[in-house]
Amino acid sequence: MSLQTLSEWLRCPNCFLPLHPSGQLQLGCERGHSFDVNKRGFVTLLTGPRKFIGDSAAMLDARDRFLDAGWYEPLRDTIRTRVAGESPRRILDVGCGTGYYLGAALPPGDDVRALGMDLSPVAVGRTIRSHDRADGLVADVWSPLPVRAGAADLILNVFAPRNAAEFRRVLRPDGLLLVVVPQPTHLRQLRESGLAVQMQADKAAHLTTSLAAWFSLESHDQLERTVRLSMTEVSSLIGMGPSAHHTDSAAAAGSGSLDRDVTVAFDIFGFRRR
Repeated sequence: MSLQTLSEWLRCPNCFLPLHPSGQLQLGCERGHSFDVNKRGFVTLLTGPRKFIGDSAAMLDARDRFLDAGWYEPLRDTIRTRVAGESPRRILDVGCGTGYYLGAALPPGDDVRALGMDLSPVAVGRTIRSHDRADGLVADVWSPLPVRAGAADLILNVFAPRNAAEFRRVLRPDGLLLVVVPQPTHLRQLRESGLAVQMQADKAAHLTTSLAAWFSLESHDQLERTVRLSMTEVSSLIGMGPSAHHTDSAAAAGSGSLDRDVTVAFDIFGFRRR
């Protein structure tokens, strides 16, 4: 993409005025706030202190290994099917990671554009490297988003935090918010063995409640299956998510049998703006 296509998504994180190209690798607003664009094609628009850190290169490497093996392909196919009926031209992927799910959401067409947003600069760099129709943004979902109102036809949010009020603002009135969260049985065997961190038991109910003031639930799909994973695959699965912050994935994977049965289970929700 280009400096122009990147700027068309964005507003200044300080004064909220639209950003425009103001130099060879620079965006600026009318009040003089200026931001450098990384040579790889993404911009960092972070303001104030942050509670969390983005995924590391090691976590993203583990995610690439696991996802490239096809274990979450049914989830990717469900996202592709759900998005196909929307024919979106502008897709915002909040928590884009490696861009794996964005690839399923992007329909064909030179006029289709995407913005991959993540707190991790490494993740944003990988997303835009994987998709030539995607621009990149490093930003914190918990802050007012540096994205213009009504900029997105579709917001994709897979295993990532949400800012309901801001999602409503940046989504067009008839746009779709597609959210994926793990079911309580997801990675059950690894949690029972202490290899994966515990998760909120009522995650789906909490999600719908937290979005209710801004969005109406339109669709709900569920996927669940048990897969047989090798020691190396378990290591990648543990290492690619939040458990990586608490567990030595390689040591944990090797602490039991060489192969493990692991349940993978997801809730896929579609929401419309109220």
